[in-house]
Amino acid sequence: MDSNVRIKRIFMRDEAYEILQNWIIIGKLAPGAILRDQELSDLLGISRTPIREALLRLERDGLVVTKANRSTSVSQVDYQEAANVYPIVATLECLAAEQAFHHISNEVIQEMEELNHHFIDKLQSGNKVAAFQIDNEFHQKLVSMSNNPELINLLINLKIKVQRLEVHYFGQVSNGEKSIDEHKAIIEALKNKDQKKILDAIEANWKNSLARIIEINTV
Repeated sequence: MDSNVRIKRIFMRDEAYEILQNWIIIGKLAPGAILRDQELSDLLGISRTPIREALLRLERDGLVVTKANRSTSVSQVDYQEAANVYPIVATLECLAAEQAFHHISNEVIQEMEELNHHFIDKLQSGNKVAAFQIDNEFHQKLVSMSNNPELINLLINLKIKVQRLEVHYFGQVSNGEKSIDEHKAIIEALKNKDQKKILDAIEANWKNSLARIIEINTV
């Protein structure tokens, strides 16, 4: 077996997966869009095999669906799924914050403050996709300080399920002042080294985000 060919194919599969995942999350591939192997192969300039492998991974993520007639399409945005996933993410992120508590330096807090400033800038400029990406970085900064690879990877995989929801949410609201204030509450609790307030602020941010998403999609 030619190991170099195998490594190259795995690399293409992973790259195709990351590209298609991003396109689905940001809406470049809209809900319901039909995904054809050959078209995607031509578009990305790679063979159909890594495309098919990438689509299988995306189906496991819940981002694409394959029907009985074998047609594959981008899954619909299911806001009810948020009600199942958000509480789990909140619980695990609080666990990560507990494990990170003694590793959080003033430098990390400053980085989170800067991320929140960038978050504000992107919201005010109307770049909602960029705002979401920074919001994700804000939370990931705290999670990464847990130094727990299993927990970090579990949260990354879970958050794939809600990323499209958040992009759609940020795309429908005129501002994100409530999210900004909730970030500030987390930062303030970190500065005060108040573990209970840190956990309460994280939980409130996720709980309120879920409430806002449900509210805007049930009006």
